[in-house]
Amino acid sequence: MDAIEQYRPALPSPVWERVGADCRRAVAQAKPATPKQARDWLGALAHAAAYADASGRPTKAEHLLTQEAIEWYLATGCLHLGDASRSNRRCRLNNLRHALLGPDLVTGEPAAYSGSDSSRPYSRSEQAQLYASARAQPTEELRYGLLTLLSLGFGCALDSAEVIPLRTHDVREASNGAVAVAVRGTRARVVLCRTAWADVLTEAAEWAGRPGQARYLIRPSSHARGTNTVTNFLARAKEPPGTPRLVMGRTRATWLVDAVEARMHLPTLMAAAGLTTLRSIDRILPHVRNLTPQQAAAALKEF
Repeated sequence: MDAIEQYRPALPSPVWERVGADCRRAVAQAKPATPKQARDWLGALAHAAAYADASGRPTKAEHLLTQEAIEWYLATGCLHLGDASRSNRRCRLNNLRHALLGPDLVTGEPAAYSGSDSSRPYSRSEQAQLYASARAQPTEELRYGLLTLLSLGFGCALDSAEVIPLRTHDVREASNGAVAVAVRGTRARVVLCRTAWADVLTEAAEWAGRPGQARYLIRPSSHARGTNTVTNFLARAKEPPGTPRLVMGRTRATWLVDAVEARMHLPTLMAAAGLTTLRSIDRILPHVRNLTPQQAAAALKEF
């Protein structure tokens, strides 16, 4: 197609010389329906290849177009873009992936879902950074406040609105020895904290508590409970360079992704997270690691 041969994305000449031929080969092989689609696919793939080239990663299109590679590129190589531009680039790369590589499952085409940055889970490295940042805060209030938020988000899938009204006595020991949190409000439930965060939550609750007093779990010295309680607290925290921002929606998304990847029974997952619909699951599915076609075929055969 002439559009593929004539169009050249705005990349430095040495970079384009290294990645351009394979990008054109892949887009031509994907058979775009229109010249505009050819240019859109080629531009998105070329920029992903240029970033991979600069990062010392493989630049062949088939490596760049796996779901994991696309999400890695968007999360690390597109920080200068706005939300709409990142979503647009994700859409083009995913469409090219389907056209070039075929369906993700050997048994057919999976349902399409759209991801968003607010639903993007934290990586293991980012979780470690956030934990180290919390421990390094200059005051006990900031230190234990951040540890409380991390353990309630990563460990219990709570969002900001559920964190704000919690009292220290809402953290208790369950009958099986786990650390449990009695969530208040419209999604009232009891959540068992993940083992990895249980000790952190217990430590933070013990710091906030006072014998005989019903103190709040987050900002226990403040009686003001506005919708901005968590955001105001986070605005005072010190962020070391390179540490990601703590967003409770993303900590909850991290819990959801981990639960799906662990093959948690769906009604159990929904009850623990306080879900009544699958909309939240829709948003995190693009970030869930796929089975290989062979694993998917085996699972479908044996279940």
